[in-house]
Amino acid sequence: MVIIIYLCAFLVIGWIVFMLFRKKTPFTQPGLEVEQKLLLQHVVFYQELNAAEKKRFEASLRLFLQQVRVTGVNTAIDDMDAVLVAASAIIPIFAFKNWSYTNIHEVLIYPGSFDGDFHLQGKGRNTLGMVGNGPMQNVMILSRQDLRNGFLNATGKSNTGIHEFVHLVDKSDGDTDGLPEVLLQHQYAIPWMKRMHQEIGKMKSGKSDINPYATTNDAEFLAVTAEYFFKQPQLMAEKHPELFALLQQVFTPG
Repeated sequence: MVIIIYLCAFLVIGWIVFMLFRKKTPFTQPGLEVEQKLLLQHVVFYQELNAAEKKRFEASLRLFLQQVRVTGVNTAIDDMDAVLVAASAIIPIFAFKNWSYTNIHEVLIYPGSFDGDFHLQGKGRNTLGMVGNGPMQNVMILSRQDLRNGFLNATGKSNTGIHEFVHLVDKSDGDTDGLPEVLLQHQYAIPWMKRMHQEIGKMKSGKSDINPYATTNDAEFLAVTAEYFFKQPQLMAEKHPELFALLQQVFTPG
């Protein structure tokens, strides 16, 4: 038993050392004019805000980048990557003016997808992003390729950055369970859970256009449908009016 404990400790320490000494490229925050230009070019959510809301979005974005490091791992990142990471963080909580992320201090950007052991080569590299636990607590990992695709593909329903930050919002009440209690007013909790499980049933029978990954568990349902809600709100309102209305209560109450 003692040998097993020592072996586990050795593996954990070795993994931490491996992560720390990977080739990392820290990033310097871009200037305001650069941020504005990139937001106008690539972030539809920002483009649709009025002038005052755009200023508030910019201020929130700059504050986020002052508080959270964005670091490239085995890849060089640029202004666009930093702005898209921060935009991914701001979009889900933009309606909550006093919101501040307290459960993240660094976002690691990998060049592409990775596997469960953070390997960038070989089979099984189907992870596009993740929120860390254990030794990686308060760290997020995102695929650079998929971070960009989430914003550059204007017709899609997916956005890896938003997906992972919704997980962080969900986790902020202590549990990543698909019920973001810090945002969702109490009277909407039961209708949300009921609607969620009804929709999962439809998806399993092939009667939904929502990404089937949402059926993995309640937390993934929240994150996947939030991507759809922010990427294609008009389409979701048309195809899933009840679900859309409940997501409005989660992310844009009042």
